[in-house]
Amino acid sequence: MPAMNWGTMSRDERDAAYNNTDAVKNSAALNAARQEASIIFRAKHPENLDIPYGPRERNKWDLFPAKDPNAPCLVFIHGGYWQRNSREMFANLIEGPYAHGWAAALPGYTLAPDATLTEIVAEINAALDWLAANGRAHGINGKVVLSGWSAGGHLTAQCLGHPRVSAGLAISGVFELGPIRDTYLNEKLKLSDDEIEQLSPMRLPMVPKPLAITYGTAELPPLVGDSRALHAMRAAQHLSGPLIPVAGANHFTITHELRDADGELTRQLLLLA
Repeated sequence: MPAMNWGTMSRDERDAAYNNTDAVKNSAALNAARQEASIIFRAKHPENLDIPYGPRERNKWDLFPAKDPNAPCLVFIHGGYWQRNSREMFANLIEGPYAHGWAAALPGYTLAPDATLTEIVAEINAALDWLAANGRAHGINGKVVLSGWSAGGHLTAQCLGHPRVSAGLAISGVFELGPIRDTYLNEKLKLSDDEIEQLSPMRLPMVPKPLAITYGTAELPPLVGDSRALHAMRAAQHLSGPLIPVAGANHFTITHELRDADGELTRQLLLLA
């Protein structure tokens, strides 16, 4: 992983440090394939889609209950740097654990700039409140393992403390928000000083629940560095959860390890229940 001196880097270099789309040349094709597979998966399981949990347009759940209502449930939060994509585009990523008899659920959330990051975190917590109150009625009554990719990885770490959550799997997350303010990402996020302090998982007390943290070894240095640093902080406090470097995976192909029934992240997820 190349050394980075953030203070001496140009704005273009800082932008590139977080630009996964440009870093992975076939990212458009990978995204399109995932979205097409998600359309097919949702069409096969239409019974519990688009269930509102809050007042805003994106405040909806897609639920995929298991045959056993007491089976563990994967709650998966989509990525897109908090400002693009939707839950519908990621439904196929739950196929791995679903094949092992797990339930799954995908919450939507309002995107920046229509919502601040403070509001986005509050929406995920509100979604989990709804699941705690209403999941049983929809066939979801088992342990909840919270997971997410990219921005969803951040939201996983940030919301791990919710009472309905038993453990977490944070995939390719951003856990220190300070550098984001110096990049193109902040044009829509408009992070405040308080948000950087209160919404950076590495600046907060560690949640004493299992948290597996994973990244692809071919990812951009800030994402690799954040994953390693958050795990090191948790390990120093003797908190459980492995660090999982997925060999050769980039920011997009790492999700295949959750999508596939025999994928490395699916196997790790099964250990968290």
